[in-house]
Amino acid sequence: MVFLTGFDRRGLSWEGERPPFEFLDVFADSCRRGICFGEGALAAVLKVCAASMEVWLGLEIHAWVFKKGLDSNTHLRSALMDFYEDCLGSEHAEALFDEMTVRDPFLFKKAIALSTRSGTWYKNLILLREMHSSGFKADNITIARVLQACGRLEALREGAQIHGYAMRSGAAFDLLVCNSLISMYSKNSVVEKAGKVFELMRDRSSASWNSLLSGYTLNGFLDEAWKLFDRMSLSDMKPDLVTWNCLISGEFLHGSMNGALMVLRMMQSEGFKPNSSSMTRVLQTISDSGSLEFGKEVHGYVMRNGHADDIYIGTSLVDMYLKCGSLSSARKVFDGIEGRNTFTWNCLIKGYAYNGLFDEALELLMQMEKEGIKPDLTTWNGVISGYSMKGLFKQALVLIRRLRSMGLTPNVVSWTAIISGCCQSGNNEESLLLLREMQKEHVEPNAATIASLLRACAGLAFLGKGQELHCLAIQKGLDEDIFVSTALIDMYSKSGSLRNARHVFEKASSKSLVSWNAMLVSLSTHGLGEEAISLFHEMCDSGIRPDGITFTALLSACRHSGLITEGWKYFDAMKSDYNVNPTMEHYACMVDLLGRGGYLDEAWEFIKDMPLEPDAGVWGALLRACKAHRNLELAETAARKLFMLEPLNSGNYLLMMDLYALENRWEDVENLRYTMNVVGVTDRYGWSWIQINQKVHVFYVNEESFLDMGEIYFELFQLVSEARKLGYVPDVCCVVQNVEGEEKEKILLSHTEKLAVAYGLIHADRSVPIRVIKNARICSDCHTLMKYISRIRDRKISLRDGRRFHHFEDGKCSCNDYW
Repeated sequence: MVFLTGFDRRGLSWEGERPPFEFLDVFADSCRRGICFGEGALAAVLKVCAASMEVWLGLEIHAWVFKKGLDSNTHLRSALMDFYEDCLGSEHAEALFDEMTVRDPFLFKKAIALSTRSGTWYKNLILLREMHSSGFKADNITIARVLQACGRLEALREGAQIHGYAMRSGAAFDLLVCNSLISMYSKNSVVEKAGKVFELMRDRSSASWNSLLSGYTLNGFLDEAWKLFDRMSLSDMKPDLVTWNCLISGEFLHGSMNGALMVLRMMQSEGFKPNSSSMTRVLQTISDSGSLEFGKEVHGYVMRNGHADDIYIGTSLVDMYLKCGSLSSARKVFDGIEGRNTFTWNCLIKGYAYNGLFDEALELLMQMEKEGIKPDLTTWNGVISGYSMKGLFKQALVLIRRLRSMGLTPNVVSWTAIISGCCQSGNNEESLLLLREMQKEHVEPNAATIASLLRACAGLAFLGKGQELHCLAIQKGLDEDIFVSTALIDMYSKSGSLRNARHVFEKASSKSLVSWNAMLVSLSTHGLGEEAISLFHEMCDSGIRPDGITFTALLSACRHSGLITEGWKYFDAMKSDYNVNPTMEHYACMVDLLGRGGYLDEAWEFIKDMPLEPDAGVWGALLRACKAHRNLELAETAARKLFMLEPLNSGNYLLMMDLYALENRWEDVENLRYTMNVVGVTDRYGWSWIQINQKVHVFYVNEESFLDMGEIYFELFQLVSEARKLGYVPDVCCVVQNVEGEEKEKILLSHTEKLAVAYGLIHADRSVPIRVIKNARICSDCHTLMKYISRIRDRKISLRDGRRFHHFEDGKCSCNDYW
């Protein structure tokens, strides 16, 4: 008993050289003899249980504590949380805290530290809110941790609110809080505010300088970064290795490979030798950019400077070569590494699996075991992900089921790997079926799983299934997760429910750049250009800095709405006002914007003045504009370029055939058909589908396999007859076959979107809009008839074609006939 009371006073230590297992034996024996211990002693024993992974004894102590009513002691509850985190995982420790009815500041601080370690950043924000509403004041360390979460989540609004809280509580000048504020503002792309915090600091550490420098480089302000570097060099706080690493990453991150190599030389001339962290950071940046040639240069630098034996640099080299597409080089580096660890093996095995070389990946697994390293669940998850990304989801499922025989239990990461892989390979329906399999195995989905499944629903435009997943996310408290909320916006938008997409966006407590971009893309796809511009300014006013994706969405919104002046304005402002370099995608948007508006000569001049070599996207935009405005000469120029760049793309040939048919140049139409056969171009089959009562009905071009096709055509004949009375005239120019007028009208009736809408009118509930998905652009005849049908039958019709949404209601379309 003396031994245990002494332990109670001194904390985690034991008498003499007694190991923790012997100590636990003494404790268990004392319990059997009926000796009772105080809260402090029990807390100490729980710490030993956590250190020695004595799970069952720790659980027994928890049960005894609960039975005796001792679970109100703060330090004992804290020890229980530590025990659960170390032995059973952070989610169990978080669940224990959630079950506590009485909480104090110490336990809130403990819970926030726990969620920081586990990376459940959004939980930090919730906990601080609960702590504040309970009347407790957060200390400086807690404020810094929550600010770290705001940086990771790109939750600028919440970060600014906590900044205000820190100012009111007197913590705003604390060194740790200031450094966290600089990091938070930098990660939210608001470097101006990060700079203001830095300038107002009373004391600065090297972390203060490096945080701001990292913020400048991360957001592309390299000139400001170098100015700050010069200031630091003249101050009492001289640049250190972290400073140099920030500069190297910044140069690489923004495409200045030569600048990064120059920094490496400068760094050495100043007496700093790049360490493992420096080189792994450089290699990670190269991996993200895919710059193989610079990767080889850095590899040579590694060899010349004696870093070749570093296991971390070696693993980073393997990863770099794999991500840059050089599997053979990755294998050579791997074979030369001595003392390979699990991470190195996992990296190469995953690389082989992602490239579809599954036999080689399995051979590596066997070799790994021969060298005494047992493949862990992470290793197998990489192979599972590789199978599913190549569309081999059945093989991935078999492998998941085999894991148990290897002594491994498939976890949520295993299932998410296969579901995510299926989504990335385009097998969206299979990924939804896998959710059912996952739930049969009693594995609960996490935020990453739900986000992947929502992307599958977005790809399929499955609104009903997406709504079910939304409910599941709410039930599990995951709807506030930044990735889930962004996926919800995308799903609702692509399923035609812009109202719900807006609701999710406005309800989101934290909005990152990705969230704003998703909403901008949604407005663009639905043709709401002016609303997209308004949202863009709201985003900038909130302190979020736009990127290239933002401007792609904004320019697309302008082109869908015919806002030519506004499009020019934002294209010109990209580089000058926002430091974003236009990419090929932005140039294609501008060609489309000008061409749709009828400014074909300006579009042609724009292409000739481009600093980049035009790609298929640019020439395709010009060809579509030429077809819309019947400019045959310029269309032939664009088509020649496209036939060279994309010789097997049937869409380019079909556009030219449409244009030749409009000009009655039937010989040229036949010549193109002959060319397609010679080159081996496969015509892409058109289709449309509609979902009714959870069942998808697909209509293909030239395929009439529906049993009730007669009923569908009867419905269509009636609709056309009523539409003619209201002024509808079939647009036979949409038919490229050289047949008589009546025959052309029959061909128009067989367009898949008309068949799908007619089927929906017959079978769909009148209380819901008719939603049709089409894989190609809607023709002008179908567009006109849809307007008449919406008026005749008093039904809302939502149609998503290959480019955007059309919402027909009461004889009008949301695109205002500009598409």
